[in-house]
Amino acid sequence: MSKEIILASSSPYRRALLERLGVPFTAVASDMSETPLPGEPARSLAERLAVCKAGALSEDYGDHLIIGSDQVAVIDKQILGKPGNFDNAKAQLELCSGQTVTFYTSVALLDSGTGQYLCTSDVTKVHFRPLSEREITSYLHRETPYDCAGSFKAEGLGIALFRGIENLDPTGIQGLPLIIVAKMLRKFGVELF
Repeated sequence: MSKEIILASSSPYRRALLERLGVPFTAVASDMSETPLPGEPARSLAERLAVCKAGALSEDYGDHLIIGSDQVAVIDKQILGKPGNFDNAKAQLELCSGQTVTFYTSVALLDSGTGQYLCTSDVTKVHFRPLSEREITSYLHRETPYDCAGSFKAEGLGIALFRGIENLDPTGIQGLPLIIVAKMLRKFGVELF
C-alpha cells in the first residue's frame, strides 16, 4: 500500500483537479509568504514556492507524499499576482490585452518519510486577443476571477479572451498540471489504475 497523499493547498481549483486522478488525498493549507526574493525569476519563484509548500507540512505529516504547487504569471518580466479585486483585475487584463503571458506552474512531490522529492514546471504561453474595455468589464463581472493569477479562469469564460494557448498539459494553466502529477505519483509507487 502506498503512502497517504497530502495536497499542500487550500485552493478549490487544485483540489478539484487532483480529484480527477481518483486517488484519495487530504488538502491542508500551507500558509507561507509568496513574496519573490530580490531578482528572482518567475520560474524559480514558482519552483521554490512549490517545494516550500510541500516541505512546510512535512513535520506534521511525517510519512506521507506531499504535493506542493504554485503558479506564477509573467509578462515582460513583470509578475502578475492574484488581483484580489475588480480594479486590480481590470488593470491586469488591460496589460495582457494583445500580449502573451507566460505561466509557470510548478509541482513538487515530497516523500516526507525519506526526504526524497521531485520538482518540475509546466510552461504555458497564453496569447490574449486585443480586449476592449467593455469586454474586460463584462468578463470580470461575470466570472470574478480575483483569486486567479492573470485575472481569468481558462476553464470558464476566460478562454474567450485568448487567441491561442501553447502548452503540453492543458491542466497546467488551471493550477495543477496533472500529467506531471501523475508521472510523479507513479515514480513514488502510486498506482492510478
